[in-house]
Amino acid sequence: MGFFTEGDAPIAWRGPMATKALDKMLIGTAWGQLDVLVIDMPPGTGDAQITLGQRLPLSGAVVVSTPQDVALLDARRGAQMFRAVRVPLLGLVDNMAAFCCPKCGHEEAIFGAGGVQRAAEDLGLEVLGQVPLEVAVRVQSDEGVPVVVANPDAPSSKAYVRIATRVWEKLRTSESGGGPAAARGGPTISVSE
Repeated sequence: MGFFTEGDAPIAWRGPMATKALDKMLIGTAWGQLDVLVIDMPPGTGDAQITLGQRLPLSGAVVVSTPQDVALLDARRGAQMFRAVRVPLLGLVDNMAAFCCPKCGHEEAIFGAGGVQRAAEDLGLEVLGQVPLEVAVRVQSDEGVPVVVANPDAPSSKAYVRIATRVWEKLRTSESGGGPAAARGGPTISVSE
């Protein structure tokens, strides 16, 4: 939505307005031929997330969280909400898992360690990967060039590629194996080689 606003103008919409905008972007947009459409949602269990889960035959959801307890509360609620609207959960991602000092190599779990793993075990899910906390991710995001493009050898780039590969594998298995996404009438995903 940020692309449709100017400057610092807020998007102060109540649920029905946000839902209408979401419908317009998802259903009223000619997306063309897609292999995958990734929808990045803010944390929580609000109208937008519920609407998305109820109106579209989603192939799956990935829940992303930092490892500290307060963030994991939202992640757990989000996972349970997707289950309630019958969206298959593909797994959890441990974001900002640790900071590795570029000068000395010391690794520090700034937001704690093990929280996402414990949550995944409690929810019966897989941890799809751990993304390190790197300054390069922020710098490249501010410049509008993804870190995987600007520096494919960065640890965060490698983590993103591993996670994307794992999600792709899970989507292919789910679709071709008649898994939960196929049962819900999700899109057919095919790969041209």
